[in-house]
Amino acid sequence: MEPLPDLNTLSLTEIARLLEQKRLPPVDKWNPDHCGDSEMRIARDGTWYHQGSPIGREAMVRLFSSILRREADGSFVLVTPVEKLDIVVDDAPFVAVEVKNEGEGRDRALAFRLNTGDLVAAGPDNALIVRETADGPHPYLHVRAGLEALIGRSVYYELMNMALDEGGDRVGLWSNGAFFPLDGAA
Repeated sequence: MEPLPDLNTLSLTEIARLLEQKRLPPVDKWNPDHCGDSEMRIARDGTWYHQGSPIGREAMVRLFSSILRREADGSFVLVTPVEKLDIVVDDAPFVAVEVKNEGEGRDRALAFRLNTGDLVAAGPDNALIVRETADGPHPYLHVRAGLEALIGRSVYYELMNMALDEGGDRVGLWSNGAFFPLDGAA
């Protein structure tokens, strides 16, 4: 298994190149009959479980995450050309565990590493959103096709510090030409 690149050593140009090279299976084009339950669950902290036990092999988690799809009814499935299996997702299927920042203000670009090793650049196609709930703000990053990453607490604090240091009329950050409020207000 190829080691994951260190986010701190990559420029955003290099991250963009890696994102262009990443080819995911065309799960949106696969429509097999539903085959049952995968007996898998993704916990809020991003840990993947099978039959109640954590999946310890990172390569397996990465493989499963590449065939994960969100259905029109909001449920999640693992899908291949020949089968479709339900999977329980406690909150979001991914967790953003690291952020790379280049620039500031309108010229800022942010890229995130997910718990699966995937890289996502925040921008018009991958929005940051904060949902206010009874237990406080829950920040998310759009990953792909209705799949989101919960932004880890330390990463969210890092983003908030950037936004507060920058000032402005609204607490938020620009990334790749799009502004994202971080205060949870609509």
